[in-house]
Amino acid sequence: MAMAETSGAPILTVDGVPLKTQLRRATQRSRWRAIGLVAPLFLFVLVTFIVPIGDMLFRSVDNPTLTQFIPNTVKALDRWNGRQLPDELTFEALAKDLKLARMGQTIGRVASRLNFESGGMRSLITRSARKASKLRHGPYKEAMIKIDKRWGQRETWATIKLVGQRYTVVHYLASVDRKFNSDGDIIMQPEVRQIYVQIFNRTLWISLLVTVICLVLAYPIAYLLATLPMKTSNLLMILVLLPFWTSLLVRTTTWIVLLQSNGVINDLLVWIGIISEEGRIRMIYNMTGTVIAMTQILLPFMVLPLYSVMKTINPYHMRAAQSLGANPTRAFWKVYAPQTIPGVGAGSLLVFILSVGYYITPALVGGASGQMISNFIAYHMKSSLNWGLAAALGTILLGGVLILYWLYNRLVGIDNMKLG
Repeated sequence: MAMAETSGAPILTVDGVPLKTQLRRATQRSRWRAIGLVAPLFLFVLVTFIVPIGDMLFRSVDNPTLTQFIPNTVKALDRWNGRQLPDELTFEALAKDLKLARMGQTIGRVASRLNFESGGMRSLITRSARKASKLRHGPYKEAMIKIDKRWGQRETWATIKLVGQRYTVVHYLASVDRKFNSDGDIIMQPEVRQIYVQIFNRTLWISLLVTVICLVLAYPIAYLLATLPMKTSNLLMILVLLPFWTSLLVRTTTWIVLLQSNGVINDLLVWIGIISEEGRIRMIYNMTGTVIAMTQILLPFMVLPLYSVMKTINPYHMRAAQSLGANPTRAFWKVYAPQTIPGVGAGSLLVFILSVGYYITPALVGGASGQMISNFIAYHMKSSLNWGLAAALGTILLGGVLILYWLYNRLVGIDNMKLG
């Protein structure tokens, strides 16, 4: 670089470009190079994480079926006051929409969507569409009521108007066992349909129970691994990691063999004499099977964070406490245990989050009493095709996980998380 003769002139590089300009260009090139390196990861996260979550949030409030397949009826009901039956023009719009939907083979989707909201609507819609296709002229009001007397009930039209809203919160209400009545008030679902609050409570209870059991079992294992000589602890660590080398499906189905009434565990208990042949314990296809199988599968996720924290604790701390007069138990709880809190928090958070979203294990060994909310989300996605309700259930589950994450950050601090 050459210095200009005038002291106030800018410093130039050998090619005559001001030094500040050259530094700015170098900084920009470094920034673009960094963006180029991060871009593949960002695109991967965007496609596999952000976009699916955004789609789930949108589907939880999106309700396009009726506006797409019976648009004239939905439009006509916008001006309906809801206090008496709709006018003749609304009945005419319904008859023509049902006829077109039947011709376009979309009447089943309309019937299914309305049946999610009110039982019996499927038969009403399909039967009315079949007979409305023969109508050539009005009056349509009397003709539709003659086809099915439910068209003369205000509640039927209130259901269609409610479901006809393009964006709605009915899926979230259904997720907490509630719905709108014909007057627009939020009420409880009929008792036979009040299942999701119970399932959410069961999911939280199973997840909490699995987390506590994993913590009780993993703490002494991690302590043993952290205090034994390196050669021995490495060998035992292989045993801890061994389940990761086996398929999750294989591990789950193995528990079916072990836990069934004529399985290995019951046969062993009978042979020892702890239980009689008639008193075999039912440990499969119920909540017991779910808890046992999930605990075994998730135990390594608790051991590793605890071990990573315990390995960094100086053993002289315990010796110093004992030299100052504390007995081993008091030294452990007052000196050693508080230093393992980051590992306890990280392992508990990891196991709990994995538990609330577990699907394969409850589906295989849970039976009716061991099913969790993820199984119902999968059911609505694959079988009932009620994607809006599945998205709402998933969104509530995601919100609960985020709240748990926020509480952990406030109480322990996410910077203190150690995952091994």
